[in-house]
Amino acid sequence: MSEDAPPPGGGPAPPHGGPVLRRMAGRGREEEHRAATPLELFFDLCFVVAVAVAGRELVHALAEGHAAQGVPGYLMAFFAIWLAWLNFTWFASAYDTDDVLYRVVTLIQITGVLILSAGIPRAFDHSDFSVVWFGYLVMRLALVSQWLRAAYSTEGAERRTALKYAAGVSLCQVGWLGLLFLPDRAKPWVFLAMACAELAVPMFAERHWQTAWHPHHIAERYGLFTIIVLGETVSAATVAVQSALEESEALGELLPMAAGGLLLIFAAFWIYFAVPIHQHLASNRQSFLWGYGHYFVFASAAAIGAGIEVAVEEAVGKAHVSTFAASGAVTVPGALFMFLVWLFHSRHYKRGTAQQLVLPLSALAILACTFAGGGAVLLTGLVASVTVAVGVWLSTKNPPLAEA
Repeated sequence: MSEDAPPPGGGPAPPHGGPVLRRMAGRGREEEHRAATPLELFFDLCFVVAVAVAGRELVHALAEGHAAQGVPGYLMAFFAIWLAWLNFTWFASAYDTDDVLYRVVTLIQITGVLILSAGIPRAFDHSDFSVVWFGYLVMRLALVSQWLRAAYSTEGAERRTALKYAAGVSLCQVGWLGLLFLPDRAKPWVFLAMACAELAVPMFAERHWQTAWHPHHIAERYGLFTIIVLGETVSAATVAVQSALEESEALGELLPMAAGGLLLIFAAFWIYFAVPIHQHLASNRQSFLWGYGHYFVFASAAAIGAGIEVAVEEAVGKAHVSTFAASGAVTVPGALFMFLVWLFHSRHYKRGTAQQLVLPLSALAILACTFAGGGAVLLTGLVASVTVAVGVWLSTKNPPLAEA
């Protein structure tokens, strides 16, 4: 079977609340009406805690002027969060049986996510990854058991693929022990090497057989996680409004900041969901690049919320950074989000040079807002709003490829 050929077959969708145990067969890529299950929604909800903890640690680091330590720490913590979500999401898209055993194992994975969340502050502050590693161990034991169950229920190339996943995930979990026992100066290199190893596991495992992940289901799952990280930015904007009410002497500065933050969040939502990306997910090559690229999309979206909080703290005199640095905490992740959504997501459905240039030029304009002083956040929101308006106008003149 070629790398880009979808696997055949796949059974019908299992009903919710199924039996104790059923055969774990591939779901099938052509299955109709495939949507996220309540269990998947609950799994995503538990990640709100992890994303919030990572964002809070980033806020503390940036507000204290420790960006050189805080940004790498945030990227490492967010990678751990995203990878845990990624492992479950793609497996569930292919092999969700929704029986009792599957649900119990998934709840064990959720327990691991919560342990991971509890360990993020120690990893940030003291480079102590022991709790994070243990949380991963809980999740990985559950995930490997799922892959072994899939191997037991299948045969031939599909069975070998499941066994490769089980072996690859197990070996990577052992490799992460380097974060516990090697000196601090070596930990960034261990992290980089192990991140590459983690991302190589699916490409190695699915070389001869593609798991039956569902394009529409995967697109929906990624969209739901985008809503989660944007929800954290909404929380940050709410903090800005609350601070404005409590710090009445700074009301004139904080209310425009809150308005700009909300405009940026609303624009980010609009821009991400403007295209039906499931039509692009036709092969592993396309889907893995799109799926892996979302690490940067998700991380930048969540960082916008942290940036808004830093800007608010600087406005009321609680942050030990300049106005320029506080503005950059919003504009840099905002610009990255615009560019990365275009690069990995929306450019596949843009028609003509004008449509293709909207988001890259918007990213540059948002970066320029960094120099706007106390009005940087409001101006960033206005630029993002204009970006949406221009995109809608161009789409009415020349519909995207998916709508043509």
